[in-house]
Amino acid sequence: MPDQPASPATTRFGFACFVGRPNAGKSTLTNAIVGAKVAITSSRPQTTRHAIRGLVHRRDAQLVLVDTPGLHRPRTLLGERLNDLVRSTWSEVDVIGICLPCNERIGPGDRYLVGEVARLRRRPVVAVATKTDTVTPGRIAQHLTAIARVGAETGVDFADVVPVSATAGDNIGLLTDLLVAQLPEGPPLYPAGDLTDEPEETLVAELIREAALEGVRDELPHSIAVVVEEMVLREDRPADRPLLDVRADVYVERDSQKGIVIGHRGARLKQIGVDSRGQIERILGTPVYLDLHVKVAKDWQRNPRQLRRLGF
Repeated sequence: MPDQPASPATTRFGFACFVGRPNAGKSTLTNAIVGAKVAITSSRPQTTRHAIRGLVHRRDAQLVLVDTPGLHRPRTLLGERLNDLVRSTWSEVDVIGICLPCNERIGPGDRYLVGEVARLRRRPVVAVATKTDTVTPGRIAQHLTAIARVGAETGVDFADVVPVSATAGDNIGLLTDLLVAQLPEGPPLYPAGDLTDEPEETLVAELIREAALEGVRDELPHSIAVVVEEMVLREDRPADRPLLDVRADVYVERDSQKGIVIGHRGARLKQIGVDSRGQIERILGTPVYLDLHVKVAKDWQRNPRQLRRLGF
């Protein structure tokens, strides 16, 4: 029998989070490092509304990677609560990755974000230059210089500065190594093979919302919320042919938006169901019957009672 590779003398365990402005590539990067889809993505800013945790298992470490909403100037109570979620998350992790996309120049919003992180003492910060596949090598070099400059201006001594492309897979392994190197020593706490500790209902609701965003991104990108009301295996099915019944409500803010989500003769809602069901079945590993309903929660982004009801 061949010799087994020796276990590492020490293992590391800890939490890292990605922060950045909306649409900086945080969710795509999280999925690339985890190696599976745990966070929804969209070309629309402010897609992420929860601190989704993805798990990375290695022989020498277990990394819990937290994807956060984009820090932004809030216009609603929901926006204020999302910003609060970002700040509470980065105050609790072991290492912070600031995502600064290469296809956008560093602006006041980035400087504000880096300055906020600078106030967190004794916490390593890695600057991540995302979306390198969208620009030329010369532009990447300029961007890295700009990142170093903003670090000096705000007093942040970056532990590392890493250019990456989540879509092309460039430097994903390197970034993971650098994050792991900043973690404290400790044993793993999550079972091997788990990809996230999020409740299945949360993942399902997010996948439905992602599908809905793709269909109505221009008309009402921020007005959609999804709540899973029921997830149960159908009782009359044999064990080798399970079927999971999922009933979910898609909420909008006004009656006029309801028709947009449903579409002509229900075509758009049907497509949302088709697109999300395939993703749900891949993650849960079982066939799904998806029952979607569209409801109105008037001005829910600004209403404290409605926000609580929708899980915010």
